[in-house]
Amino acid sequence: MTTEAVPDSSLRASIAARFERLPLSRWHVTVRLVVGAVTFFEAFDQLLIAYALPGLRGEWGLSTSASTLLLTAGSIGMLVGALLSGRVADRIGRVRVIALCVAVSSLANLGLAFAPSPEVFMALRFVQGLAIGGEVPVAATFIAEITRSHRRGRFVLLYELVFPAGLTVGALAAAWLVPVLGWRWMYALAAVPGVLAVVVQRVVPESPRWLADRGRSTEAAAVMTRIETAVERATGAPLPPAPAAPPVPAAPPEPSAPAARSGLRGLFGGRYRRRTLVVGALWFTGYFVNYGITSWLPTIYQNRYGLSLADALLYSTVTSCAGLLGCLVAALTVDRAGRRRVITGCLGGATAVLLLLAFLGAGTALQVLVWTSVAAVFFFGSNICLYVYTPELFPTRMRALGSSVGGALNRAGVILGPIVVGAVYTGGGIGTVFLTLGAVSLAGAVVAGVGAEETAGRRLEEVSP
Repeated sequence: MTTEAVPDSSLRASIAARFERLPLSRWHVTVRLVVGAVTFFEAFDQLLIAYALPGLRGEWGLSTSASTLLLTAGSIGMLVGALLSGRVADRIGRVRVIALCVAVSSLANLGLAFAPSPEVFMALRFVQGLAIGGEVPVAATFIAEITRSHRRGRFVLLYELVFPAGLTVGALAAAWLVPVLGWRWMYALAAVPGVLAVVVQRVVPESPRWLADRGRSTEAAAVMTRIETAVERATGAPLPPAPAAPPVPAAPPEPSAPAARSGLRGLFGGRYRRRTLVVGALWFTGYFVNYGITSWLPTIYQNRYGLSLADALLYSTVTSCAGLLGCLVAALTVDRAGRRRVITGCLGGATAVLLLLAFLGAGTALQVLVWTSVAAVFFFGSNICLYVYTPELFPTRMRALGSSVGGALNRAGVILGPIVVGAVYTGGGIGTVFLTLGAVSLAGAVVAGVGAEETAGRRLEEVSP
């Protein structure tokens, strides 16, 4: 049995200070592109089931309930994957988990291409969900840990735009591939990006912050030096002097002190309890509203306003594109305005628009299109901010776990939002739908305004010692 090395506090402080002096360079962009490619294809994989489902129903004669099970299996897998991946990444490393997730996702896609029955397909969808749900929060954690505090929000969120981009490209590619080649070929082609598992391991270094926190001081120092050399080579200039590291206490805190805890006990102990509860509520409410709207809009357009399927999908796509605009605006303003203000303002804006739509009525499809698109700008902007905000709230020893708890509550909102909206729409009508979504958004805005802490422009170690 091995004994875990004791973290070197002075080295951790030194690495944090050394990251602060690294200017944005080609090295940062390269790493962001490689990890971003993984996230892009995970998003691509997430959407494939929607376009495969018509073919699956025809080939296997699936009922509506069986089709729902196929859809839900992936979402449940993503929820479980998000919960598990954080703890694993805090133990074995961020890069290993990212590479493992893309490899598992690729193998699951290959299995899905040859699935002989609905039962096998469902099991593989669950495994695929484990990988997708596990990769996204760990990747966000890693990107945050290699970025200096200056404009960290912009850097991280411009990376996070690859996920909605992957969803969009997945929709376009699947819409073309499925009618031509069929759903099996679509999954077979989706297995090809599995080669990224090797690329990630070779190109992306492990987080020096994580290595130092695990007591692997020699490796941490060596990796940090390689990163500095790569940045110097990329910029063609010597690095500026490192800012002074904050003073290190003469003696480490007692292991039993709340600040030294890790795992779930650490998340719900001391200063981190409130942060965990606040950020969990924000993930849940934001994605409850997001998927509550987007999953039902095509049906509402068809059943309520009599639009054709093509027009219903087109209207829904406009709303999603408006959401992408909100993501971009949030990425460009989150450092200057601050995380708390952007999240609170976006959720408050979504609340106002949704309640306006509920009380003024949704008389025409055009009214719904306009107002839900404006609301999407707000709630997409709020949701993407959580990807930079959540890793900042937790220390290195449990940063991935904290992010994965947020990812799990994200999936809970994704699952429950459409269920609740479907029940409300069936029993109460269109106005009640928007009233319900507005109330959930308002709850999120209140939580953010009252409970969120500001982290913009601060070192990770300053925010979360």
